[in-house]
Amino acid sequence: MSAADKTRRGLKLALAGKGGVGKTTLTALLARAAVERGYRVLAVDADPNPTLAPTLGYIAPIRPLAEEEELIYQRVGKGGFIKLNPTVDDIPDRFAVEHRGIRILVLGGIRGGGAGCACPANSFLRALLRHLVLRPGETVIVDLEAGIEHLGRATAQGVDALLVVVEPDRRSLETATRIHALAGEIGLVRVYAVGNKLEGDSDEAFIRAALPEGLPLLAAVPFSPEIRRAAKEGRLPELDFPQVKDLFSRLEEYILRGT
Repeated sequence: MSAADKTRRGLKLALAGKGGVGKTTLTALLARAAVERGYRVLAVDADPNPTLAPTLGYIAPIRPLAEEEELIYQRVGKGGFIKLNPTVDDIPDRFAVEHRGIRILVLGGIRGGGAGCACPANSFLRALLRHLVLRPGETVIVDLEAGIEHLGRATAQGVDALLVVVEPDRRSLETATRIHALAGEIGLVRVYAVGNKLEGDSDEAFIRAALPEGLPLLAAVPFSPEIRRAAKEGRLPELDFPQVKDLFSRLEEYILRGT
């Protein structure tokens, strides 16, 4: 990393979408693209069914932070008094594992049904997502849980951009519409759609026509038989996806240059 890269501001991105649309795969591909651009990358798996690490090729088991009960009780408390904003600045350095230039942090599931849940694990994980600090030259990419529940708890606040992953499927587009609406309610300004697993121009046209007003389609990633085959082994193949690299470059332009 050059001297200029060590002082440049990084990006904080979050990916959401209906289950099965390829959210984790795109998170991994964006992490790789960021490394190629010279960033130090922290990839955060906030899905209750964590698969980001093996997708990135890290096969050793990682204990989710949600299971670190003693740590959570130390930071948040238990019983009748719970700190809603615990100290979390040291967590990535202590618990992230590094693989091929990407630090991976596994949160585990945020339990509980609604915004009012104040159990210690929920408070700890929500605070961690909100307060992950960008260091010079670092990019944070968060793989959120499938669906829209995390936005109801405002765990996506503080990100530079929310990417809503969709495929040419009516249900995934309905979920995207709900995510877009909730993102507006919690004050997220940059919300973009990313089309995934597209097979031709007709799929892209279908997605564009179905997206709600104000949710632009920022990238269209084609269907990959290689990724489909590799998914059976739970890994990401060594493939070049220019659409994902271009997506990351556009996010840099929109966020860092304010365009």
